[in-house]
Amino acid sequence: MATTNLSYYDKTTIPNAKSFRFGIVVSEWNSEITKNLQKGAIETLLDCGATKDNIISWDVPGSFELVYGCRKMIQSQKIDAIIAIGNVIQGETKHFDFVCEGVTQGIVDLNIKYEIPVIFCVLTDNTKQQSLDRSGGKLGNKGIECAVAAVKMAALKNIDTITENIGF
Repeated sequence: MATTNLSYYDKTTIPNAKSFRFGIVVSEWNSEITKNLQKGAIETLLDCGATKDNIISWDVPGSFELVYGCRKMIQSQKIDAIIAIGNVIQGETKHFDFVCEGVTQGIVDLNIKYEIPVIFCVLTDNTKQQSLDRSGGKLGNKGIECAVAAVKMAALKNIDTITENIGF
């Protein structure tokens, strides 16, 4: 388990995001946490060169619905990478296990089926405090880390276009 803030990034090691379009699909469940993750992701994308016009954000009711929302975004929008943002906190029933497994497998399936990287930004913590610590608290903001991953994966997705444009 992380015990320090892992959200620092070095912009010199990240491709410029100016030419990429990003999608963000955000669960409304535990919105205090998911909106912090979304804010961190958007601020980071902008800091890495993305424009506001090239960031599309949709809300879905819960984390389980992230997979459908991401699939619809892939099918209807020209996107270079998507960040799926959600939060599931352990409770007294097996619901936590079913949601976490379903969302994880669904995002894996989207990454296999489509040529659009879908970044897993779903906090699956034991307590609300752990989620708060990872969504802008003492352990940083996983939204930032996932935005960096989205930029890197968008660049990888477009590697053929990028190398053609610079003459490789």
